[in-house]
Amino acid sequence: MEVKLIKGDKKFFLDLLLLADEQEDMIDKYLERGEVFALYDGDLKSICVVTQEDENICELKNLATYEKYRGKGYGRYLISYIFEYYKDKCKTLLVGTGDSPWIISFYEHCGFEVSHRVENFFTNNYDHPIYEDGVQLVDMVYLKKDF
Repeated sequence: MEVKLIKGDKKFFLDLLLLADEQEDMIDKYLERGEVFALYDGDLKSICVVTQEDENICELKNLATYEKYRGKGYGRYLISYIFEYYKDKCKTLLVGTGDSPWIISFYEHCGFEVSHRVENFFTNNYDHPIYEDGVQLVDMVYLKKDF
C-alpha cells in the first residue's frame, strides 16, 4: 500500500469524495485549504482530506473508500497514516460524522473518542436530507484523537 499527498488537481478525486460528503459545495469549503491523501493498493482505494483548523487542531474532513473495497482495512490504514503524519503538527485531530452507530464505532476502533455534537448540522447546512442506513442524519457527532 502507498499513500500519496496530492498537490495538484484535488477535484480529480471528487467522485470518491462525494461518497463521504454528498454535496459538492460543502466539499468546496475545505478541499483547497486541506491536504488530500490518496491510498493506492495497485489502484486507488481510499482518500481523505485533513485541514488545519488552528495552531493545535486538525480536522479529518472527508474519508472515503470505494464501496467494493470497504471492510478490507483501507480506511483504517489511512487513518493510521494520518495519525503518524499529524502527531507533531497538531495536538488534537477531530473528525465529524453523522450520528450513525457503525461509523462512530469505526472511528472509536481507530482510536478516536466522542467529543461533542453540533445539533441540526445536516439539516441546517445541506440542501437535501442526508440518509445513512435509512435514517436521516440531523446532528454532527465529533470525535477526537489527542496526541
